[in-house]
Amino acid sequence: MAEAKGVLLPAYVVADESGSMAPYQRELGDGVASLCEGLRAEPMVAAKLRLAVLGFSDDVQVRLAVADMRTETTVPRLVIRGVTNYQAVFEDLLQRIPGDVKWLRGEGYRVHRPVVFLLSDGQPTDGSSWHAPHAELTDRDRTPTAPNIIACGLGDAWAQTMVKVATRPEFAFLAKSGTDVGRAISEFFHSLTMSLVASGHALNSANPQLVVNRPDQFTMAIDEVGR
Repeated sequence: MAEAKGVLLPAYVVADESGSMAPYQRELGDGVASLCEGLRAEPMVAAKLRLAVLGFSDDVQVRLAVADMRTETTVPRLVIRGVTNYQAVFEDLLQRIPGDVKWLRGEGYRVHRPVVFLLSDGQPTDGSSWHAPHAELTDRDRTPTAPNIIACGLGDAWAQTMVKVATRPEFAFLAKSGTDVGRAISEFFHSLTMSLVASGHALNSANPQLVVNRPDQFTMAIDEVGR
């Protein structure tokens, strides 16, 4: 058997593009740009990651397909549109992640469990219809490539929803009450970049693990639920 080219961590940024995010389009754009620049500034880390950026509202649209940020020169652009359909998100990831992992393995890499960073400023507009695809996506028996999901809510997002979306209680965060949404978006992308850089470094250690940093101005959602 040929030796693997290396071990990769696929990372998906899934950003809410619904109409309520319109006042914060600049912060979203700046955040995505800073993420890309941050990974390009760490080529040794970027070599171990493959980044995808997805925008969601009525459906999911690819803003950046799984890419090596050492060579990717474009900056993904998020587009404000539609409502907040969570079902579309998890149905898309159910198809996308296994396909991407299969492709990366076909390219000669071993692949760590993927990670999804979801950012939303509102409640799902599709009721509970997202529960079934989410359950299938996160069930490691039914979906061997089931990702770790980090859920960050701001604006009108509820703590209970973020806890249900995240794959572990400590992976669910909610912007503190009264926090400026634009600032919270900036903090999310800063924390995301730091988490990916730290995770990339950890892949070299004897105990490779996913590192998740809580964004400033955010609290753990489980603490809000427990009140």
